Amino acid sequence: MTLSSDPPAPLDWKFSQVFGERAPGDDLQDVDMISAIEFDKSGDFLAIGDRGGRCIIFERKDGKHTLNQHHSRHELEQLDFTSTQHPEFQFKTEFQGHEPEFDYLKSVEIEEKINKVRWCATSSGSQFMLSTNDKTIKLWKVKECKVKKVKEMNAHPFACLDNMLLAERSFVSREDKPAVVNGYRQEWMETIAKNASPSQDMHSKVADMEDTAHTRCRKVYAHAHDFNINSISNNSDCETFLSADDLRINLWNLEISDQCFNILDMKPANMEDLTEVITTAEFHPIHCNLLAYSSSRGFIRLVDMRQSALCDHSARILQDGDSHGLKSFFTEIIASISDMKFSRDGRHILSRDYMNLKLWDTHMDSSPVAIYKIHEHLRPKLSELYNNDRIFDRFGCCFSGDGLHFATGSYSNLMRIFSGGDGSEGATIEASKTPNRKPLLRTAPRARRSSLSNLARGFYRHGHENSSSGSNESSYDLSSRLLHLAWHPETNLIASAAGNSLFMYYS
Repeated sequence: MTLSSDPPAPLDWKFSQVFGERAPGDDLQDVDMISAIEFDKSGDFLAIGDRGGRCIIFERKDGKHTLNQHHSRHELEQLDFTSTQHPEFQFKTEFQGHEPEFDYLKSVEIEEKINKVRWCATSSGSQFMLSTNDKTIKLWKVKECKVKKVKEMNAHPFACLDNMLLAERSFVSREDKPAVVNGYRQEWMETIAKNASPSQDMHSKVADMEDTAHTRCRKVYAHAHDFNINSISNNSDCETFLSADDLRINLWNLEISDQCFNILDMKPANMEDLTEVITTAEFHPIHCNLLAYSSSRGFIRLVDMRQSALCDHSARILQDGDSHGLKSFFTEIIASISDMKFSRDGRHILSRDYMNLKLWDTHMDSSPVAIYKIHEHLRPKLSELYNNDRIFDRFGCCFSGDGLHFATGSYSNLMRIFSGGDGSEGATIEASKTPNRKPLLRTAPRARRSSLSNLARGFYRHGHENSSSGSNESSYDLSSRLLHLAWHPETNLIASAAGNSLFMYYS
């Protein structure tokens, strides 16, 4: 990716597909809400995870599945024409990735919600995928196989003659009916005569071949995190991956599930001295020795694992040195980085905090290359957002395959798309079949929660805190949030999750 002085051409986005769309009036169940989304490197497969612990995999329609079938010349010409259009996806398989658990040592329930899904390198025609909930990581193997489906129960008479005779003798009482010389009953011989036509195509009646996906859990990586896992990331060496929680980052080998190496530990001797927590971690896409992790203070640290076995003190820090202005009670809360992504070449990093999307050059430590304001108009309402817990929403972000465009989510199921170097406000589309319609104007209350990050900021929240008594009217629908999205690695297609629905847009 190179950010030149000439900005890339703006993209015109159109609706492509939707999966799991709710009918008007249908209630949204919490277990059906999408909580993770990821394309594989080829762009042929898309995986999503939900709060119910399920993993759903989609595959590209015009991929290998279609090419293996027999087509006429006209159909092949149509396939060649449609291959130049935007890709479309279809359902492939669904499986229960995680179940609710209970930690008896800490007396804590572990919910089944999937926090992250990550594709691994393909091997022997099978796909491999990592999924994680708060405590347990699993490696899944998804293998495509052909299965015969019975179309008509009309077995070959000579192949099944002995079985028919056994069934006759076992379950039918002896009757006074004439028998033929070979010992078989007359009615069986009449059936054989009817079915033994040599011109009959028995294969077409017996079975029909269809593709199906067989899913199996290969490895389980458990009991390595005291706090909730917030991110996992595959290494470019295709052999290792990392997992991160609020205070630690562990390094795993894909083939070894009972041992990992702790490469970073931020837990102080006294928890009262805790000043920040880890919010996300990501391996460099090219160099297997480099990784980056972000913190609740808005810092991004670049780590070279060759310098030290423990990476606590050997990191380069990327921080916004130009962030001046008045400091308030909410300054550090909204500075916490909720998501971070490397560009494909690893030169740039995209980070998302509550208010802004920031583009960083890994060669510049002092300030980001560009800052894009997502919902600046909510700044006067930070007190209200704090009281209803919306200020802790974790919005994701993503790079385009060429690294020239990037996207993130917002409230009212809105998606913001920007282009590097154009200096514009970017495009805003809504996750719906009519992406340019005007968003609704309402807010909704939300249950309050506690967080380890509050301890890092040195405060707790209690019931007597001030709340906003003004109108709940705002320019955004705070109950509808677009938190998760992914950009296709090869073309301008974005998959975004709005509640339990998966929307796709192309340009």
